[in-house]
This record gives sequence, C-alpha cells and structure tokens, in this order.
Amino acid sequence: MGIQAKCSFRLFLAPAAVMACLVLATLPAWGELPPVIPRETLFGNPVKTQAQISPNGKMLAYLAPDDKGVMNVWVRTLGQEDDKVVTTDTKRGIRGCWWQQDSEHLLYGQDFKGDENYHVYQTNLKTKNTRDLTPFQGVRAGLFSADPNFPDEIIVPLNIRDRRLNDMYRIDLKNGAVEMDTENPGDVSYFVVDNKFQVRAAQVTLPDGGKEIRVRDDVKSPWRTLQKWGPEEIGWIAGFTPDNTGVYLASSVDANAARLMEVDVATGKSKVVAEDKQYDVGWSLTHPKTHKLEAVTFVRQRTEWTVIDKSLQADFDALRKVRDGDFYVDSRDLADNTWIVRYVVDNAPVATYAYDRASKKATLLFSDRPALEKYKLAKMQPISLQARDGMTIYGYVTLPVGLEPRNLPMVLLVHGGPWLRDVWELNDEVQWLANRGYAVLQINFRGSEGYGKEYLNAGDREWGGKMHDDLIDGKNWAVRQSYADPKQVCIMGGSYGGYATLVGLTFTPDEFVCGVDSFGISNLVTFLRAIPPYWERELTAVYKRVVGDVETEQEFLKSRSPLFKADQIKAPLLIGQGANDPRVKQAESDQIVEAMRKNKKPVEYIVFPDEGHGFARPENRLKFYAAAEPFLAKYLGGRAEPPSEAEKVDDLRK
Repeated sequence: MGIQAKCSFRLFLAPAAVMACLVLATLPAWGELPPVIPRETLFGNPVKTQAQISPNGKMLAYLAPDDKGVMNVWVRTLGQEDDKVVTTDTKRGIRGCWWQQDSEHLLYGQDFKGDENYHVYQTNLKTKNTRDLTPFQGVRAGLFSADPNFPDEIIVPLNIRDRRLNDMYRIDLKNGAVEMDTENPGDVSYFVVDNKFQVRAAQVTLPDGGKEIRVRDDVKSPWRTLQKWGPEEIGWIAGFTPDNTGVYLASSVDANAARLMEVDVATGKSKVVAEDKQYDVGWSLTHPKTHKLEAVTFVRQRTEWTVIDKSLQADFDALRKVRDGDFYVDSRDLADNTWIVRYVVDNAPVATYAYDRASKKATLLFSDRPALEKYKLAKMQPISLQARDGMTIYGYVTLPVGLEPRNLPMVLLVHGGPWLRDVWELNDEVQWLANRGYAVLQINFRGSEGYGKEYLNAGDREWGGKMHDDLIDGKNWAVRQSYADPKQVCIMGGSYGGYATLVGLTFTPDEFVCGVDSFGISNLVTFLRAIPPYWERELTAVYKRVVGDVETEQEFLKSRSPLFKADQIKAPLLIGQGANDPRVKQAESDQIVEAMRKNKKPVEYIVFPDEGHGFARPENRLKFYAAAEPFLAKYLGGRAEPPSEAEKVDDLRK
C-alpha cells in the first residue's frame, strides 16, 4: 500500500566460491543442479528499477542503490549517461517515485520503519532539496492524484481529522500549502478525481460488505447514488471518460467476472467496454494528457492486453515482437512519443526499454538484476487441478533445473492477501527455492482474486476450511504427478500465507515436515480486533462477511485459528516478524511461539525491530532467507549457502 500518481502506472559472490562452502544435504542422486545463485543476487537491491520518463520526454528517473547501498532516486538525460542520485534516504530506501508535471521535481512516498503512515515528499532536481508535503505526525497519505493540465497541485487522501477516514486535500506544489478539498461524510472508502481535477466520484463500503458508487455533477452539487452492488460483487471505479460525462467501472454485476463498463453519469446507462467470461479486468492504459482509454489487461495464465483504441494496435504489435514475455507500459511523456516498457518473464530478470512510437523501435535501457543473466533459471508452468469438491483450482509449478522431476522435496508457497493471486513472473522466492533443489507449488486457492466472483466468493468463511483444502489438494496433485515426495513437503508463506502455514502445521500436522511463516495470523479474534484505524470502515464489514463476526462468532473464529490447535503441531517452525507491523501485529507471532514453547514444540523466532508488514530493507530480507535456507535444508534435504557475518540473526532471535 503505497503512494501513486493517477497518471502513472513493488558485491556478488563468485559461484565457484559459493560452491566451495556449500552445506550439501541429500538431494536426489540423478541429474545435476546448476551453480548456486547467491542470496545477494536474488534478494539484494536491484541494480536499477522502476523507470519513469519525465513529462517533457527529456529525462529518465529510476530507483537504484546509492554508494551506501540504500535505494534512492536517480535521474539521467534520456539517451545519455549523466546519471546522478537526487535523494538522500539513509536507511529504509525509497520504493516508488513519480515525476511532477514540471519535469523539475520528483515526488515519492515514505513511511517510518514500516508503520505504513506514508508521507509524500518532493525533491528539487537542481538543488536536491527535499521537503515533506504532508508533515503530519501519525497521519497516512493515500494514493495521490496528479494531472498534466493542473501541474502545480496534487490531491491527496489524508486521515488528519479522523484516523479512520480519508478526507481529500489539495496541495500546492509551489508553496506547500495544504487545504481541505472534500470532507469524508463518514462512510467513503475512497474518492476519485475527474479530468478537470475535481473530486466527483466516491466508493462506499456498505454495512453488509456491499458497495455503493456515488457521483456528483460538480463540486457544488450533492452526492447521489449511481450504482449499488451486493457484497458478492467485484467492482471498483476505474476513472472518468475524457469529457467527464461518464465513469469507467469494473463490475461483475450481471456477469461472473468483472467487466469494464462505461456508465453515463446523468442517465446511469451503461455499456460493456471489455470483458472475459472467466477473468476479471485488470489494469487500464489511458492517454497521459487526453485521458482517452486505450487498452486494458486480463491476467489469465499470463497477462494479456486488449486494445480499445485501434490506433495503438501497431504499437502493441511492435511491442510483442521486442522480446518474449509479458509487457507493461510504465510511463509515457506528455507528447506520447516515448513509452517506457517493462518486460517480465519467468526465468530472466526484468528488462526495461524506451519505445519510440514514430519508428516502432525499442531500445534496452537496463536489466534490473544483470547478475542473474549468467544463471540458468527455472520455468514456471501454469497448472489446473480438481479440488475434492469438484471445483477447478489454478496455480503454477516450478521444477528445479538439472534434476529429474520425480519425487522431489517440495515447498508449497502460499500467497498473501488472501485477495491476491500468484502470477507468471520472475519470483525471487521461487527461483531461490528451485535453485536449492526444491519443486515449488503455488496454488491460487478459492478466494484468490482475478478469476471472477464465483471463485472469489467460494472462499467466504473458508479461512482454515476449503481454502486450506485446496492447498492440500494441490499438494496431493503434485504427488500424483510424481513431482513431489509426499514425505518431504514444507509449507511457507507470508501474511495470509503465514496464516496458511500455521493452519497447515496445526490443522493437518501430518502433511508437512516443516513450516516457514512470516507475519502470519495465529488468532483470528485478536487479529480482527487490531485492524488499523484507517481500514476499519472498509475492512470491518468485509471481514465480518468473509471471515466471521468478531463480536458474535468468536467460537467459530477460534475454531479456524491455529493458536488453539498449537498442541497438535508436530513439524518444526520458523517465524519471521516485523516489530512495527500495523496489519499483523507482533502479538500474533508472540502468542503462537509462546504456545509452542509451552508445549515443547520446535520453533525458531526472529523479530526485526525496523520492519513492518514485509521486508523492505534488503539487509533484513537477506537475514531472513539466510535463516530459512539451512532450516529448509535440514528438513527437506536441499542445499544451503552459509550465512555471511552480515546475514547472521543471533541478536534478532527471541
């Protein structure tokens, strides 16, 4: 959850030296694994990433480590090599930046040690002076809106007045003045700005978990309901039509999957713009200045584009020929002459190109992790399987290079959310595990997003129930395919995936030989009572319907909570936790560790004092994976690169 502009859109060791000091365990004797990929290469900072072209088309901004290894913002003249660092973050690192419309300043978001109270910062390229545009203690800035036709201001959601609610504030980018623009009436989840830079649409989460879309004709007119959806529907506001007479809505009403609809604001009449019967519509591409809708994505087995504006068909045809992989248009100049395009594949680093529309030619700017190019990486294969109740479940399997794909040790890697999904991409965790000799299975269990409302809603009230059954059915599928040794399977994941790991070891203790949990929920009751105030309005109703009512269904929630079955754990567990995590608080990990130790169960517990929900700092990522690697090797028989002095976690163990 970061900050994003409306107009834009997550010292190498020599392989021979690594091999000399490997801890080797009992992998299958047939075949031969490729050289070990150092953890630093996989989990350290990328060399360059997240390129953004300036509105005037002359400059390129990107993120890269400074001379102290901290991710900061760099700029260079497009086509030249005059790169210079322009920000001075000293610890946490900057994870996203956006151009101001004058092409002379950059904006970025940053929180403090993972507390998720993001501030918006502005950096002057000439002076390198940086100022906090939202200098309010304990306040969280949401996704800001920017528009090239209004270059001197942005509109930012801030919870200054009430920590539970976002009001909309207009910020003057010249003098830094912050002024209330639109007050939240008390039930709005988020507001949407039109193409005259006025707040004119809002999405509300209703008490039953449904949604209401409100609009107003202008800022002086009252709000009125445009559409109301039941809690079973998928939908959101995608933006306004160029003339502001309509809105684009993603909506599953009268369909299974969310379609992109154009709805007339005055009459409420709607028409379908793009749809797929099974897959929800994804990202949309609009012209940077006119706001004309041009293309949308559908994430099927891979990401695919549907071109709406046929004048761009030749561009998309040319981009498909540049290289293999799925591509994403990350930014464009205002003249729409140059696009910055990112290519993603499953077994190579991300490559970023500058695409010239006139010549239809793409020029490679950089690879984000060039050191990976010398290693042979594993392929990610889309799969489907039938769950025990007959439902078709989707996912991916990745098999290690060099080993015969039979009876391998396997890691069941569970995604977070749970309203997310695994996708076809280069996944650092997957490549790390495969390189160490493990098959990797990723299951998009029911309740995962992207596959339509029937698939999503099939996860309602199934945390620790059918959602977990899907994971076990996935494991059994891998065994039937002869990919996995049923006695050598570990479950691993973060956030919801951490909860699933704890469920796996408590509800099905004979299925796994070990578990690796990061930021996992152990007690649904305490988790639901600790929702951050800025999510209370939106998520309380959703959790009540989808997970359970913490006020009236505590026994049911406890029955789905690993903490109360901790005495059933047989397999060893490794837990990583951020001390400042506002979503899954440290108490969730503390209490399962306490219960396991009381029952004399094997558990390793590592707490990072400067992290929140996830490992933002590469130093912490490396430490956690350096601890997980020998843990997995001990119980699964893979290979492990010994930890360096910087990766040791003795002082972080609890």
